[in-house]
Amino acid sequence: MSKHLKRLKAPRAIMLHRKEKTWTIKSSPGPHPLEKSIPLGLIIRDYLGLCDTYKEAKRALSNGDVLIDGIARKRHNFPCGFMDVITIPKLNKSYRILFNQKGKLTLVPITDKEAEWKLCRIENKTIIKGKKIQLNLHDGRNIIIKKDEYKTGDVLKISQKENKISDVYKFDKGTISMIIGGSHVGELANIQDIQTVSSSKPNLATMKGKDEFSTITHYIFPIGKTKSTITLPEVKM
Repeated sequence: MSKHLKRLKAPRAIMLHRKEKTWTIKSSPGPHPLEKSIPLGLIIRDYLGLCDTYKEAKRALSNGDVLIDGIARKRHNFPCGFMDVITIPKLNKSYRILFNQKGKLTLVPITDKEAEWKLCRIENKTIIKGKKIQLNLHDGRNIIIKKDEYKTGDVLKISQKENKISDVYKFDKGTISMIIGGSHVGELANIQDIQTVSSSKPNLATMKGKDEFSTITHYIFPIGKTKSTITLPEVKM
């Protein structure tokens, strides 16, 4: 697999000037897929404007000045994706990565208190030794629990320091959710109905936001019980 990436071939989810230069930074394999991640070097250089060149970005990261979910990341090509929390202690600033309504990954400024936790969706579950349940989350992390009280599609509110579950937002009727794919990406809507399809096709859900629409369940990410618990991107007209 090539380690290089041309700007014209860069994922559509990245906000990037396509024709300024030929090459850009390519995300390495990690917790988020290439088509839905932003390389860390691109975030501090192009998104935040903290440096001017690729070389300066690598130097800043080598000092451990940028934290992703509370962990210092030093690789310029580390993949940052949906719901990741970026903290820069020296500037006393934190951001959460979310989709805007154009389907682009954007940085949303958040408070220090909000930066202490993260929302993670359960992608699947595994039974491990001792009959314990391992929850496999959307950002690559795993959490082991003793009692099976969560289901696939539920979103967990996890503290960054203790890595413990403080709340859960069920994938169920009435839950407010963010759409993370398809033609309604970035929109907020409540789950009206969930349809289980008895075939190889994905399950569907009826959503109610500004309008009523249907989408596949994989595009639904609960973010609260009755209202959003996260700071949302500003809507720019």
